[in-house]
Amino acid sequence: MRRVHRLTINRRTALPLVGGAAVLGFGGLYLTGLAVAGDAIADGTHVRGVDIGGMSRTEAKTALDRALGPAAAAPIELRIGDRAEKAAPAAFGLSLDTAATVDHAARAGADPFTVIGRLLTPAEKREVEPVIRTDGPTSTAEVDRITAAGRDARDGDITFEDGTARATAPVTGIAVRADQASDTVRAAYLRPQAGPVALPVDRKPPTVGQQETARALKEFAEPAMSGPVTLKVAGKTVTLTPAALGKHLSVAPDAQGRLVPKLDAKGLLAEPAVARQVAAATHPSRGATFRVDSAGRAVVAQDGRSGVQVTEKAFADAVVPLLTRTGTARTGEVAVTTVHPRLTAANARSMGIKEKMSSFTVNFPAAPYRTTNVGRAVELINGSVVLPGETWSFNKTVGERTKENGFVDGIMINDGRYVKSPGGGVSAVATTMYNAMFFAGVQPIEHGAHSFYIERYPEGREATVAWGTLDLRWKNDSGHAIYVQAQSTDTSLTISLLGTKKYDEIRATQGPRTNTTPPAKRTGSGPTCEVQTPLEGFDVAVDRVFVQGGQEVKRETYRTHYTPRDEVTCDAPQTPAAPSPSANPTGPAAGQPGRA
Repeated sequence: MRRVHRLTINRRTALPLVGGAAVLGFGGLYLTGLAVAGDAIADGTHVRGVDIGGMSRTEAKTALDRALGPAAAAPIELRIGDRAEKAAPAAFGLSLDTAATVDHAARAGADPFTVIGRLLTPAEKREVEPVIRTDGPTSTAEVDRITAAGRDARDGDITFEDGTARATAPVTGIAVRADQASDTVRAAYLRPQAGPVALPVDRKPPTVGQQETARALKEFAEPAMSGPVTLKVAGKTVTLTPAALGKHLSVAPDAQGRLVPKLDAKGLLAEPAVARQVAAATHPSRGATFRVDSAGRAVVAQDGRSGVQVTEKAFADAVVPLLTRTGTARTGEVAVTTVHPRLTAANARSMGIKEKMSSFTVNFPAAPYRTTNVGRAVELINGSVVLPGETWSFNKTVGERTKENGFVDGIMINDGRYVKSPGGGVSAVATTMYNAMFFAGVQPIEHGAHSFYIERYPEGREATVAWGTLDLRWKNDSGHAIYVQAQSTDTSLTISLLGTKKYDEIRATQGPRTNTTPPAKRTGSGPTCEVQTPLEGFDVAVDRVFVQGGQEVKRETYRTHYTPRDEVTCDAPQTPAAPSPSANPTGPAAGQPGRA
């Protein structure tokens, strides 16, 4: 009889045994999977479309550097409104870390389920995001450039050229939101996207839009250029062509944003073709002129004359309303103004212009530039009337010494040497005026001597001027009006002050030269170099003595410091600009005491 043996399993021990076997089997599969895979990246692993599955870490990094590196370093295309810009990722501290990306991909494929799944099932595609570093140094300058790449709003405008009106389209202003720009660029870095990265912006519409620009063009600008404007000025005709009008016409928005016309009446009146016509219809006022008789009395040589002038306001008021009209309606009349002279024969004596207060003459070597510049300054000074308490200014009266004002290049002192400069030679006029003022006994306000002494002028009693830095000014404290009489020749000029003497006599006394300093030698070159003869530097004091009733009643001392006049030679021979040391001053300046 056979014995049958039965295996009895205790249910309490059966489950642990089965579970242990399963764990041992799972662990074995995991270890087997690791052994099979080795150091390779899990199959099916992709980074932005780059397949690195089955590669070692080194191979995977090389593949990513090759495939993604250029794109990671390429400039990021940006859009700021409708403008395109580019920025390097490094400027925003951005870079691709391929080594960290590979580490991340390897760790993501090393979990047990993924490893065992690689043994039992075909590999599935897995996408791993690249590791982006955002901790690099940010270029403040580059970020500022990007955020400043917006544009200001531009109003619609209308310009006039060659008698034609042209509209300029308005533009909406765009401002980059600087506090959001960096975050936007970082968020878009290496992300798949269609087109440039749009930076966040604020938009500012123009004050004058397209509709208003079109209205102004149709209602004003085009009619303004439709034909000439004809004006009547003191009975004479003045014609303004569209080309002349357009050069001085513009539009500007008012408080409500409407484009309104703006006419530069001053510029239009100065247009040569317009100025000639207006001058033919008007004439300036002319003050009375004087001569001095043998007894030293001021006698009226020619009485004053009233003038007829057109003011800028009157001109604009007449022109602007005509611009939108057509045909014969583009004709109007300009109101003129009668201008009375400041000085006439009738009021001359009541103003105290009755005698010569002082007169002074300066002689100088003849030179074409000096004749022109001295003559022009004399022309502008002659006939000046200085009322009691007023201050006379050389720079204000003569103006800037430019070609447009009638002056030419001449010789002047700069940095202790003679150089060519516009208006050279007018210091002779300044010196003459200074001495006329000195001997008239009026109050000096501002004056300055030459840096070194010039022999044709009296020591310590001469003046120079420079536009914008040094003026010659004096105040009329005589109690009566003063009339300035100036005249010149090719080699001399004389300035006389006519009015009422406050003192019987003004004398000048000069002290000796002190603190003398020898000159040095210098060599110059170039077209502005001028030969210069040497002269010592020194200090000198001059007293102005006021005499009344034969007695001295007041004394003023003026001290002048002269630097040495260095000897200057030029590389190329030049015509000497300095006067001969033997040149002597003439007129009251030559004798001391001088006399008014």
